[in-house]
Amino acid sequence: MVKRSRIVAFFLLVILIGSAMGATTQNILKDIKLGLDLQGGFEVLYEVTPLEKGQEIDRETLTSTAEALERRVNVLGVSEPNIQIEGDNRIRVQLAGVKDQNKAREILSTEANLTFRDVNDRVMMDGGDLEENGAKQSFDQQNKPSISITLKDGDQFGEITKEIRDMAPENQLIIWLDFEEGKDSYKEERMKPDPKFLSNPNVDKILNQKNVEITGNFTIEEAQQLASLLNAGSLPVNLEETYSTSVGAKFGEQALNETIFAGIIGILAVFVFMLALYRIPGIVAVITLSIYVYLILLVFDWMNGVLTLPGIAALILGVGMAVDANIITYERIKEELKVGRNIKAAFDAGSKGSLSTIFDANITTLLAAIVLFAYGTSSVKGFATMLIISILASFITAVFGARLFLGLLVNSGLFKNKPSLFGVKPSEVHDISEGLDSLDLKTRFDRFDFIKTRNKFFTASAVLIGLGLIAVLAFRLNLGIDFASGTRVEVLSDNKLTAEQLKDKLAEVDLETDDIVISGENNEIGVARFKGVLSKDEISELKSHFKEEFGAEPNVGTVSPTIGKELAKNAMIAIAIASVGIIIYVTVRFEIYMALAAIIALLHDAFFIIVLFSLTRLEVDITFIAAVLTIVGYSINDTIVTFDRMRENMEKKKRLKTPQDIADVVNTALRQTLGRSVNTILTVVITVVALLIFGSASIWNFSFALLVGLIAGTYSSIFIAAQLWYVWKNKELKKKGTIKTYKEKKVYSDEPQV
Repeated sequence: MVKRSRIVAFFLLVILIGSAMGATTQNILKDIKLGLDLQGGFEVLYEVTPLEKGQEIDRETLTSTAEALERRVNVLGVSEPNIQIEGDNRIRVQLAGVKDQNKAREILSTEANLTFRDVNDRVMMDGGDLEENGAKQSFDQQNKPSISITLKDGDQFGEITKEIRDMAPENQLIIWLDFEEGKDSYKEERMKPDPKFLSNPNVDKILNQKNVEITGNFTIEEAQQLASLLNAGSLPVNLEETYSTSVGAKFGEQALNETIFAGIIGILAVFVFMLALYRIPGIVAVITLSIYVYLILLVFDWMNGVLTLPGIAALILGVGMAVDANIITYERIKEELKVGRNIKAAFDAGSKGSLSTIFDANITTLLAAIVLFAYGTSSVKGFATMLIISILASFITAVFGARLFLGLLVNSGLFKNKPSLFGVKPSEVHDISEGLDSLDLKTRFDRFDFIKTRNKFFTASAVLIGLGLIAVLAFRLNLGIDFASGTRVEVLSDNKLTAEQLKDKLAEVDLETDDIVISGENNEIGVARFKGVLSKDEISELKSHFKEEFGAEPNVGTVSPTIGKELAKNAMIAIAIASVGIIIYVTVRFEIYMALAAIIALLHDAFFIIVLFSLTRLEVDITFIAAVLTIVGYSINDTIVTFDRMRENMEKKKRLKTPQDIADVVNTALRQTLGRSVNTILTVVITVVALLIFGSASIWNFSFALLVGLIAGTYSSIFIAAQLWYVWKNKELKKKGTIKTYKEKKVYSDEPQV
């Protein structure tokens, strides 16, 4: 009997949710803040050092410095600056969308100090005598732009004007504006550019007043900027620039458009794949995946997060990972249909049996994402944040959302006795009277003996690892400035570029390097690297010159040796912590042998990414570490699915008495999960390939590392991890004579254990 109410409820839910999404998506997209890599901008990391000997850099000092920097940023008119205190002595400033990056760099670290002097250059008053926010742009009697200031003490100004008046005939009050750029330490002298002469009015009478007007040859913009700098006050410390990156607006716009297009292509391809493979469940997958993307953007907007290029990549990658939960559930349902269960019973059993696997797989990936967030830089934190949201959103939509929608369709009775609409051929369905269990089903891979061939794959991996070690030692890694320190300049041209042409253009601003790489579809992108860190003035001249030559500001990034070493150290710590976390979790949920096997498989996968980057001479930057850690999380996802099925298979045996018992557990689990592994890897590879082909060139290396890791991860989960467990279990069997299963240990449960 068809229950029309369930069908009506299904379509009403889809229409209501779809309408809500359609009505609000535009506003959400409009409200989400874009990072500087998507709209252009400037980022700098300052190390805070004492202004004078004995000064302590504490939290209060850092906070007041951050506030002073924010006042300077206001001069630029940046609507939403991001100024963060990092650690014990650093401040990071991010200015997305800033138009004049040279001015931004100058204003952040430059102080403007007004001085009133006599003709002998003796300072009579300075900026400290101004009232707070006492400067503003105004107009003089000739309607020319001027600066109006309010002094703290009018009587003090009266005494000064009296003294100047009495110096006749040299009764001039000289007004200067001194610019001070922060020194590197208190031991060094401040670098002082020539002060700007403002005016030298004659003083003929005593002026006991607080309001003073300063005239000069100003434009309105100059007067406004000078007034704002005077109001910003002095910095309480010295600022040493240790890291900076700037992205031209044209680069940002191109990266955004390309990556969004890649995302649309990748997601649509996944939708088609799911519809073709799973039919009715595929329709539900398309609905829940659409809700998933919407939820991520909504939550990101609520968090007031900043969307970066790696963040978009994480969103696209998350679609492939969200599909994994759908595939695990749908493959379970297909297995239940094949043993002869009706649609409803198959749905109930498949949903219940997949929950534990999905939970374990998501937790391990979440561990890697949390470590990324803790140890990553700003752009990697953006990737990690989006990855964490993606994992949580995929669990909600794939588990609860998919069950709700698919449950309505299944319980409607409309698809009763139609397993073909769930991706199962009629010839594959057994009669329920045969009493088959889903674990007893024959698979397309039954002819494969994964245990028998284990030594071949162990040998192949050992040989490749040996050759890889030689390659890495011989060629080493092509470290980007993130780890090696120095300066990286990326140029975007409307026409084809050559290395010689770029070298000549650099020579015009007195810069020399042979480390130049040309890339892009039409060789329109040029990247030059310098071993040393370019100065602020050199970067300013470079950006101005190249904008004039190529019509767009180049991207310029600098990293000091200290920061480079620190990033490398943090990367190693991040991988170590992620590995330890996974060992602990898998040991608790499964057993120590499975945890060790999973970690060896992970290191195996990460190593091959490193080898390929060494051989291809691709640049290793901080996003490379993000890719490796993502693979650490995702690779174990596949291994966990196999281990979970092995655990179920051991339930039937109760005790493992012979090596053949152990081999059967491994072979059966691998055969039963191989189809799911192939389908999952295909969906994720589709999204990554879309990023590679259509995405921004700035995340090409990142996408390539993901692709290599995904392929290596699938290989290791099928041919390495489970076989290692078999070897260790055999050794345990020789010692004990028999091995208790999970059921006898009372560890296994259908429901996830937290």
